[in-house]
This record gives sequence, structure tokens and C-alpha cells, in this order.
Amino acid sequence: QVQLVESGGGLVQAGGSLRLSCAASGRTPSTYAMAWFRQAPGKEREFVAAIRWSGENPYYADSVKGRFTISRDGAKLIVYLQMNSLKPEDTAVYYCATRRSWEVTAQHGTYDYWGQGTQVTVSS
Repeated sequence: QVQLVESGGGLVQAGGSLRLSCAASGRTPSTYAMAWFRQAPGKEREFVAAIRWSGENPYYADSVKGRFTISRDGAKLIVYLQMNSLKPEDTAVYYCATRRSWEVTAQHGTYDYWGQGTQVTVSS
């Protein structure tokens, strides 16, 4: 079993920045892939970014490329999502997820464990 706990959400003005953290515990081999997804009210859960625990193969949704950066601290078992130049359309609950595979994917159905989510609200 793997437990994931997100933090760092909040309210920020458009153009501002936030850094989300996802602390992992339990069985988290370095071969697992980690990802961030988000879900706005009334919308489907949407892929944001993914990375291997090894730090290889960061992968981004087109909507956040160039503004968001995913990274990880392997020693602390924490995955980060640095979000810059935030827009009102980035408002959503952000979820951390991991899957029992080294391969990073954008499909939420392929991830095995999820955190409880953290709210990000960007005001215009």
C-alpha cells in the first residue's frame, strides 16, 4: 500500500505562483511513476504532469507546459508541482497519484493510488 498526502494549495491572484507537495509513504519503489491531476467543478479529471521517482521523463499537459514544473525529492519521498503564471482556468482540486509501473502516462485510470486532493483557486 502507498499513502499520498497533498499540501500547498490556496488562493492566489492570476499571474502568481504556488508550489504543491505530495508526501508519499508505504511501498514506494523508485521505479514507480508519479503524477498530478486536477478536477474543476463539473469537469472530468485532467492530467497535469508526471514523472518517474528516478526523476526521469517529466511529462506535461499542453495547457501547463512552460508554466508548471514537476520534480521530486527521492530521499524525502516528496513530489512537487511548481505552478507559475497561474490563470483562473487553473482553478481546481489538484490530486497526486502513483502507479505500480515505471511508465508515465496521462490516463487517470492507470494510476493505482491517490491522495485526497488540495484546492487551488486563482482569482482574476
